[in-house]
Amino acid sequence: MHDFLEIVGLSISVSLAATAVAATVSLPIGAALTIFPFAGRRLTVILINAFFGLPPVVVGLVLYLALSRSGPLGFLELLFTPAAMVIAQTILAIPIITALVHRASERAWARYGDELIADGATRLQALPQILMIVRADIVTAVLAGFGRTVSEVGAVILVGGNIRGLTRTMTTAIALQTTQGDLSLALALGAVLVGISISVSATVFALAGRARTAGSDEV
Repeated sequence: MHDFLEIVGLSISVSLAATAVAATVSLPIGAALTIFPFAGRRLTVILINAFFGLPPVVVGLVLYLALSRSGPLGFLELLFTPAAMVIAQTILAIPIITALVHRASERAWARYGDELIADGATRLQALPQILMIVRADIVTAVLAGFGRTVSEVGAVILVGGNIRGLTRTMTTAIALQTTQGDLSLALALGAVLVGISISVSATVFALAGRARTAGSDEV
């Protein structure tokens, strides 16, 4: 029971930390890609959307090489620690949150951008206003990012090492316990993970429907 609670607690804490960091980075970038014109903006948007489906195992491999003793970031000694897992999950969540916030910001800017500029707001001052307008979409984007991080296994097992009591998460524990034949623990962790995934998906769906309804009411 202690192992079960420890694994679930670590999984949720690591995923929440990664999602929080990813959201901090992604929210201003997603809105800025809409508000500020610059050379290469379209290419940047295309790349972010392309990274939406970034293979987790490739992210884990690159990060492993960077954090290993012979790698450029080896001096940080982060490999096989929860911090390395947070970094890996953050990298995977950033494109998702950025892309979703950008799409929502595009709609808001098309509707309210001219009005904000006419009222004397600079583009920098308009950025938080646009984020406030799309706050429901932001919650959806953040939840989608959390759903991505909490279900991740490939990158996490490479940089975390699946060490008992230190870096073992629900996904890595399920894989290990299944191969060892301990199906009771694997099924219990799987049930928790499925419950979290369903809850996140249902909330995202409900918020998306509410946002569409609100948008149609404003027209």
